[in-house]
Amino acid sequence: MARIEMQDLERARLRLKEKNLSLVIVKNGKVAFEAESHSISAFLEACELFGRELAGSCIADRIVGRAVASLCVYFQVSAVFAVIISTEGVRVLTDNDIFYQFEKCVPNILNQKRSDICPFEKLALTSATPEEAYRKFMHARIVSSCMHESANNNYENKRVQQANGGDDY
Repeated sequence: MARIEMQDLERARLRLKEKNLSLVIVKNGKVAFEAESHSISAFLEACELFGRELAGSCIADRIVGRAVASLCVYFQVSAVFAVIISTEGVRVLTDNDIFYQFEKCVPNILNQKRSDICPFEKLALTSATPEEAYRKFMHARIVSSCMHESANNNYENKRVQQANGGDDY
């Protein structure tokens, strides 16, 4: 790995730790993206914003499983630092010659309730290629966003009905 990439990876790692972020992307010595959200959604947002410009960048992420590792492969990321990485994440990065460092390796990445494997990890496991995984992630993100928006609209409609004495419009 080139010296500049090692510097970028170290910069991303330090920034992740110092600012208590969930994701930092550094390319050519500059911080391109950072986020605080604790889910894959921040990485997907960066993928949408930068697309193929992510090639050659260095990523520091709190949690890297097969899903994030697949995105790193698809967008040709040069190096990855993870606070926590799964064995599947290690396998994907290793198989695709992406340099990585981590603090702790775990068997699986779990959902937020810690009751099952993360749904994005499940999508990644059923994907034949990183491109297929990315497409599935984006579809799941859109569906989830629509469901969330629909739930908010239903809540707002109920609030309006309650404020008007329960009358419908």
